[in-house]
Amino acid sequence: MLHQEPRAGQDPYVKDTPSLIASDKVEGTKVYGADGKHIGSIARVLLEKRGGRVGYAVLSFGGFLGIGDDYYPLPWEKLRYDEQLDGYRIDLTKDQITGAPRYRDLDDDTWYNDKGRTIYDYYGIPPYWM
Repeated sequence: MLHQEPRAGQDPYVKDTPSLIASDKVEGTKVYGADGKHIGSIARVLLEKRGGRVGYAVLSFGGFLGIGDDYYPLPWEKLRYDEQLDGYRIDLTKDQITGAPRYRDLDDDTWYNDKGRTIYDYYGIPPYWM
């Protein structure tokens, strides 16, 4: 689809609807555990290039002011948006997530090639590509 100009009366800056959210609004959103405690925040969302499915939401925590954080790729299916918290809730605690597959360099895009199946196996969810 080619880029289209907004129709008359349409706000070009509106980026989400009641059921959709823009990726730039997901990044930075807080994530809470099953116990209701704040775990970290979404550092980025990885999308499948051709099919458009969400591969992972990358949870960031463990460092100080964003320095030295570890990054935990989560299957999108593990996240549920909670309007009262204005963030995402996951059915695990922070302690359970610290045992999950993780990496330290947010720009290391080769990591997913080797660990994709391991991530989904850890969380007990069928991979997005199946």
